[in-house]
Amino acid sequence: MSAIIIGDKIVHYEVLGRGKPILFLHGWVGSWRYWIQAMQAASTSYRAYAFDMWGYGETAKDEVFYSLNEQADLVNQFMNAMGIGKVALVGHGLGALVALSFAARYAYVVDRLMAISVPLSGEGLLDWLGDTSAVDFANRLLEQKPSSEAVRADISKMDMKAVMCSLEDLTSVDVPDMISKMTSASLAVHGLKDPLNTFSDLAENGNLPSMFHQITFDDSGHFPMLDQPNKFNRLMNDFLALPSGESPRQLSLKDEWKRRVR
Repeated sequence: MSAIIIGDKIVHYEVLGRGKPILFLHGWVGSWRYWIQAMQAASTSYRAYAFDMWGYGETAKDEVFYSLNEQADLVNQFMNAMGIGKVALVGHGLGALVALSFAARYAYVVDRLMAISVPLSGEGLLDWLGDTSAVDFANRLLEQKPSSEAVRADISKMDMKAVMCSLEDLTSVDVPDMISKMTSASLAVHGLKDPLNTFSDLAENGNLPSMFHQITFDDSGHFPMLDQPNKFNRLMNDFLALPSGESPRQLSLKDEWKRRVR
């Protein structure tokens, strides 16, 4: 286990591989742990980092730091501590919101961004969550199969106040507006069976930036990286392999993930 001190608080992280940096940001349940397969897939060409956000896993619990802004600031402080300049961000759920918030402030250091299972608004989510426990929340999002154990392993270490604070923040965040202002290559991934997020075609409003693309996984729920890991990892690696400044709209879903040949 690796850790750094930010302020006077412990932040736990793990790292694999060598090369350009990529940072994985976990979602509302679990910890860095469920990124292991994706980190391994990326680590052949990248230096893959993942850390536990405030209130999760082995990182400090302090509700002062649970807002989306504070979690995004943690990304900035972590990158500074690791000596990371320009970075690729892969965020899931809460992590996707944090990645978008970070990119809105520090666009010049974001080479590309992959936003997985990101909710477009917080409307109804607090009511949907209610006063449920962390275990019950996880059970709503996860199927009962072996691949979900990486998420369940650290559920007891998460502070539900961190979940509630971020969802409360989400009610006042304009996610579509943040997406419309993205200048880095960005890819949104959604599972059509996601119980937390009703699928929305981001292109319907007609103002998606040219560097933004959306792909859906028909047979995935809230965790496409666990539900369909082979497809997810191939898509991720294809996205990472795009030259800087190139639009991800040339990526398409076929029987296999391939770069579209022009």
